[in-house]
Amino acid sequence: MTKLTVGPWIAAQKLPSRDVARDRLAFLTRTQLRQTPQAVAGFPLVGLGGSCGKPCFALPFVLTWTEANTRALEAVAAEFGCYVEYGVYPHLKLPDTDQEVAAVQDWTTFGMVYLRPGYERAEELLVRLAGALAPEAGQA
Repeated sequence: MTKLTVGPWIAAQKLPSRDVARDRLAFLTRTQLRQTPQAVAGFPLVGLGGSCGKPCFALPFVLTWTEANTRALEAVAAEFGCYVEYGVYPHLKLPDTDQEVAAVQDWTTFGMVYLRPGYERAEELLVRLAGALAPEAGQA
């Protein structure tokens, strides 16, 4: 799999320059793009991270952290050459640069995965995380 296919769409949402930071009409033009639903590998894009601007994808289940699924998360991270940093919610990071490639959030009515759009294996990682963290995966 590849980088996220929604990269250009996400870039079009961001402030293009400080010159238009107070331009209400430019903002309204950018927000019109949001009317077109976006998805990757069947997972709907539900927004962008407030501070990081990473695209956020909804998982089709409620996520509650347990011993089993945190171990599953660490196994997926290892598959992708990452480690897990446990903060407010877990982040998958590359060990050589500490660059965050994904974050998994549990404190909503559904699980969410934030992904770095330029990460070469982002779509594959999204699919693997969803499979490994699904509630029925932990019952095996």
